[in-house]
Amino acid sequence: MSIHKTAIIEDGAVLGDNVSVGAYAIIGPNVKLGNNCKVEAHAILDGHLSAGENNTFSSFTSIGHPPQDLSYKGEPTEVIIGDNNIFREYVSIHRGTMKEEGKTIVGSDNLFMSYVHLGHDVQFGSNCVIANSTNLAGHVRVGDRVIIGGGTNISQFVSIGRGAYLGGASAVDRDVPLFCTAYGNRVRLKGINIIGLRRQGYEKQVITEVVDFYRLMEASPLSPRAYIDHEEYMEEFKDNQIIKEMSDGIRGSEVGIAPFMS
Repeated sequence: MSIHKTAIIEDGAVLGDNVSVGAYAIIGPNVKLGNNCKVEAHAILDGHLSAGENNTFSSFTSIGHPPQDLSYKGEPTEVIIGDNNIFREYVSIHRGTMKEEGKTIVGSDNLFMSYVHLGHDVQFGSNCVIANSTNLAGHVRVGDRVIIGGGTNISQFVSIGRGAYLGGASAVDRDVPLFCTAYGNRVRLKGINIIGLRRQGYEKQVITEVVDFYRLMEASPLSPRAYIDHEEYMEEFKDNQIIKEMSDGIRGSEVGIAPFMS
């Protein structure tokens, strides 16, 4: 373990094996870090924060502070982080609120570039790449293997399906289904993330069916939710698991699906 002499580690903090803490970093009394974590100079980890192994907290990160929500009354809510994440400079993540389960959750193997913000009660997946200056409001849901371009802002209660790709500088106020690409202010669906599907090893036939399904839904005069409720339209795709998951996401959307690109 390597602790710089100017770092402040408050009584009660639990650090795993081989943790390094840089100059002027501050670790609060309710923080738990797994093995091989790296806390760089001037990083602040506070609140009820639990992080797994091999996480890097770069300089000036601020993780575990209270939520920016007027309903918060000092409850001991949490931030829970998995393994192998990289949080670059000035990333901020806030604790949950009692509006949900009191937890902001981050998965594993993610790259958060500089100035990314995750608001309270965010549920964030694994194997994602989030570019600089992206902001996620409270209660946002992000699936696994999502890529988000820099300067993107995502409104509260929006869900981003796994494998989705969001172009930079987008303003996202509606759900983006899994493996869809989208961009714009306000965000619109552009197509299917074919590269993402290929990288995850899906067969060509499966990908072709997903693309065909998307194009048929886009061309229909019906809304996506109305379209998927027509059994005759869905019959030929009934064995495609990706389409089933996409349909379930559309059917369960609370804020609505982003419109198609005109």
